[in-house]
Amino acid sequence: MTPSSKSETFLEAAGHDVRISNPDKVVFPEPGLTKLDLARYYLTVADGALRGAGGRPMVLKRFVKGLTQEPFFQKRVPEGHPDFIDTATLHYASGTSAEEAVLRDAAGLVWVSNLGCLDLNPHAVRAEDLDHPDELRVDLDPMPGVDWSQIVDVAFLAREVLADHGLVGWPKTSGSRGLHILVRIAPQWGFADVRLAAETLAREVESRAPGLATARWWKEERGESVFVDFNQNAKDRTVASAYSIRPLPDARVSTPLDWDEVRERRPEEFTVLTVPERFAEVGDRHAGIDDAAGSLDSLLALAKRLGPAEKPPRAGDGAGRRVSRLPLIEVARTKTKPEALAALGQWKAAHPDAAELLHPADELVDGMRGSSSQWYRVRINLQHVPEGDRPEQGALVADYDPWAGREWPGRP
Repeated sequence: MTPSSKSETFLEAAGHDVRISNPDKVVFPEPGLTKLDLARYYLTVADGALRGAGGRPMVLKRFVKGLTQEPFFQKRVPEGHPDFIDTATLHYASGTSAEEAVLRDAAGLVWVSNLGCLDLNPHAVRAEDLDHPDELRVDLDPMPGVDWSQIVDVAFLAREVLADHGLVGWPKTSGSRGLHILVRIAPQWGFADVRLAAETLAREVESRAPGLATARWWKEERGESVFVDFNQNAKDRTVASAYSIRPLPDARVSTPLDWDEVRERRPEEFTVLTVPERFAEVGDRHAGIDDAAGSLDSLLALAKRLGPAEKPPRAGDGAGRRVSRLPLIEVARTKTKPEALAALGQWKAAHPDAAELLHPADELVDGMRGSSSQWYRVRINLQHVPEGDRPEQGALVADYDPWAGREWPGRP
């Protein structure tokens, strides 16, 4: 490492000198981690991080304004990117396309870290074959009120279902509250079949443990259960890959586990400060994942036997939008999650009698993908409030428009 000035330095990675701008800028105030610390972290775990994200086109999720501001999502690789960054052009159902970054070595990890990418968000395909995923992703997403033991129980059920269909699951902490299970598959099926296989897996897990796990897509219908999120296998979806740094105050890391660790370890144990030592001691727990590619034939055969999943009813608003069977009201739309939580608190303070009857899963705070950034929608499920005591839909506490200033055909 050769210092160049007070505002930049360089890290040597894979034979390249990679620039780090503002290396002393503090990104995580709580543990005191700087931009340079994060780049060095990715160098330390490069073998594992590249096993998860290397060779795959990825969306750049950039926290250029720090943890307190929402990131923006950049599909197109920046102009003037270094020659050690490969690219691949993805085509989307909307008719658009994007030339996305593909990391091949540790220099790429340092480069995206310098751009403000805390976590790595690769697609489930390799750059050499963009139409056939080689990874099925099981995202175990707990609803509010669900504890770690319930997530673990669902994880072992998912492992059991996978094994019953000849597949091997590789668990890792999501870096937040949940668990991911990665499944290598032969690149022989398109996105629609992979998503169907994942949905079938979710339905089978739910059937073995109703109430504990759910495959219901609509959040308000899940209750206090673990959602087996099959839609992460859609063509346009990405998830934070192994060894990704997550945007939580403690600089938590999405960390591969052995199955015998899943019940004993907790997500908060794995941070930028602790994972390098673990990596040095035990290596990458997913080191064998690429040798365990399986077939989707059995899950797809089960999908045929089960028939189509039940779809929630759509009716009533005159515009083709779904109308929930549950008593939902919308509270707010905000730019950031802290604003969303503040708006929720404001509504609860204004309706204390109803708020006292709410269950944790009745408070729905959802991150929504905008054109290039995330925004938040806050809703309340009044199912546990007596019908006569339910507050009516009123004016939104906050009404952020993520599309303000943007025009497209049909927009008022």
